[in-house]
Amino acid sequence: MFSKTVTLSLAAGLLFLAAGIFLPGVLSGILGADGDTAELTTVYLRVILCFAPCFIMNNTLLAFVRNDGNPRRSMAAMIAGSLSNIILDYVFMFPLSMGMFGAAFATGLAPVISMAVLWGHFLRKKHGLHFTLCRISLRNVREVAGPGVSSFITEVSSGVVLMVFNLVILGLAGNTGVAAYGIVANMALVAVAVFTGIAQGIQPLASQGCGLGDEAMLKQVMWYGLVLSLALAAVIYFAVNRRAEEIIALFNSEGNKGLVSIAKRGIQIYFAGFLLAGVNIVTAAFLSAVAETKKAFGISAVRGFLGIVPLALLVPKVMGLDGVWLSFVLAELAAACISAVHARRILGGAARQGGSDLLKIGCQ
Repeated sequence: MFSKTVTLSLAAGLLFLAAGIFLPGVLSGILGADGDTAELTTVYLRVILCFAPCFIMNNTLLAFVRNDGNPRRSMAAMIAGSLSNIILDYVFMFPLSMGMFGAAFATGLAPVISMAVLWGHFLRKKHGLHFTLCRISLRNVREVAGPGVSSFITEVSSGVVLMVFNLVILGLAGNTGVAAYGIVANMALVAVAVFTGIAQGIQPLASQGCGLGDEAMLKQVMWYGLVLSLALAAVIYFAVNRRAEEIIALFNSEGNKGLVSIAKRGIQIYFAGFLLAGVNIVTAAFLSAVAETKKAFGISAVRGFLGIVPLALLVPKVMGLDGVWLSFVLAELAAACISAVHARRILGGAARQGGSDLLKIGCQ
């Protein structure tokens, strides 16, 4: 399975690499870049997409190394890649004056550095991952990709939502509104990363509990994940609202009052959705880890394409700019209703029915 996943990851990366070489200008236009930003967007896309095999392979190896009993090395690799990105961004853009190309190049080098750290795992005598040449069939693709569908939907919908929000806000509040959304979106990425970390942390534990048939472990992992996500969501919500103006000021060197007003209102409404988003991300990850891929897909689809995109197009017509921010909250609320049903079944159903139901969750 390791060999098949690595092979498929490399194949997917090569497709994006081809797009980066031949289609960066076309993609820039599709993403809405205009005369002022088209050239910079094209440069950035070309470089980032040329590093696509590294990005995809890094994520693949991080997951396998973590599940191969070495979560600390995975964490070290992530930290090394992220910190190098920050440092190289500064070095390439300012002392070396490499502009947008430098920013993209710094980002592209991050997964390369991360993989260099991960490589140490494969040099150890005791590791369970060995690459072998193997044939790839359609069944193999389904086996590898199936449990990751919900995560795929979450990641892809983030890009789609970003584009839809940009276009809707551009029509409502112009470039100032788009700049304000850029602030909210950047802060939101940090919040999502927190919940994604929890989700990735419970994945090997849930999979292990499922494989061992340990019902108590499964319930405990689920419970801890939900409680932690709710607690951190509350902390994030109150922290960003309390320090909203200071955070906005970091992005607003020109002191644009209109930008402050729009971004502050966006933070107040948009971040309320994270009180529910954490629960949805953790629940979907748990269901994927125990092979309940259809249920995990349902949660991710509702909070992604099926929920937020229609809401982002319709609600602003009634509520204006507030409707854009509220569409995220409503989509997470709809997904949370589904998550609550599954969480209740996992945490309470087995106890009421003699302890057998939980172990039927895809673990056969």
